Amino acid sequence: MVMRSSSQPRKMRKKMIYQARLHEKNRQIRAPLSAELREKYGVRRVRVRKGDRVLIVRGAYKGHEGKVVGVNVDDMRIYVEGVNLKKADGTEVPFPIHPSKVVVTELDLSDPHRKAKFTVS
Repeated sequence: MVMRSSSQPRKMRKKMIYQARLHEKNRQIRAPLSAELREKYGVRRVRVRKGDRVLIVRGAYKGHEGKVVGVNVDDMRIYVEGVNLKKADGTEVPFPIHPSKVVVTELDLSDPHRKAKFTVS
């Protein structure tokens, strides 16, 4: 029998997400491809990597397109070029965005292993 720390489903879902192992979180950092890329490669979603170009489709930065400058696997967030948050002291910090709220518009295929995954056959 599995011992639970809570009987509330919402708490258990949150626990599964934030206490997931690193390789499980790595799989969750995926974003849908644009319609053109989906047609070209025959893939619906892809793991977001540094160097990819994305279009933000939800939230305060909706409509902004830029290059991914960082990926945080622990927090399951990505950082997009030009999307910054201004702090009270005037400094700007990158704004974290969940990968499900973006659409990948251009893939970074500089890595030969990744390029091999997307070869058109």
